[in-house]
Amino acid sequence: MDKKIVIIPTYNEKENIEKIIRAVLSLEGEYQILVIEDNSPDGTADIVRNLQKEFADRLHMIERKGKLGLGTAYITGFKWACENRYDYIFEMDADFSHNPADLPKLYQACKEGADLAIGSRYCNGISVINWPIGRVIMSYYASVYVRTVLGMKVYDTTAGFKCYTRKVLETIDLDKVQMKGYGFQIEMKYSTYRLGFKIKEVPIIFVDRTEGTSKMSSGIFGEAFWGVMKLKMRKIRPVK
Repeated sequence: MDKKIVIIPTYNEKENIEKIIRAVLSLEGEYQILVIEDNSPDGTADIVRNLQKEFADRLHMIERKGKLGLGTAYITGFKWACENRYDYIFEMDADFSHNPADLPKLYQACKEGADLAIGSRYCNGISVINWPIGRVIMSYYASVYVRTVLGMKVYDTTAGFKCYTRKVLETIDLDKVQMKGYGFQIEMKYSTYRLGFKIKEVPIIFVDRTEGTSKMSSGIFGEAFWGVMKLKMRKIRPVK
């Protein structure tokens, strides 16, 4: 059976973490989870450690010294997953904005030939629930901007719900990924695209979190805006 790992970064997710872990591990297909925990003061790590007694072989955690950014959390997880020879590596939020029931759809898209499957809010109209209209417009047109500047035919360029084959993550030079916030999502997709891998968007419905606090900020959008300009100029080469 294919080895599948779902990477979930956490910072102050005590309201959601047990529920998301149980939801993912209840799926058919023997999914495993790697939590990247950034020293949450609310006790998120304690909850995960307690659950590891129940899911000893399927629930893993890397604890970091502090809040070091979304991008570095995923890079840490990607390296661990590749070292441990997982075949399919997923990105997912802890707050249920990504529906665990959609994980098999992303997996199936990769099984059918995609190298990267994206859970897309915008490839089939706009499928977002509970976001203020201003945020929907900002997110949608951010993807239009990225698509226009980079020439990448992806409708949801900032999506954070994805499945990679290990080959993609072994080919991208992860040590040279520069953006740390949500621009990281753009950079990883663009690197995948420029290296010639096949990308497929899978329509999902995105539901904004109902518990816990959003980590979005204007600084994150600023990094992404200017980072896209820099990406256009950069030469992207596979890891040696």
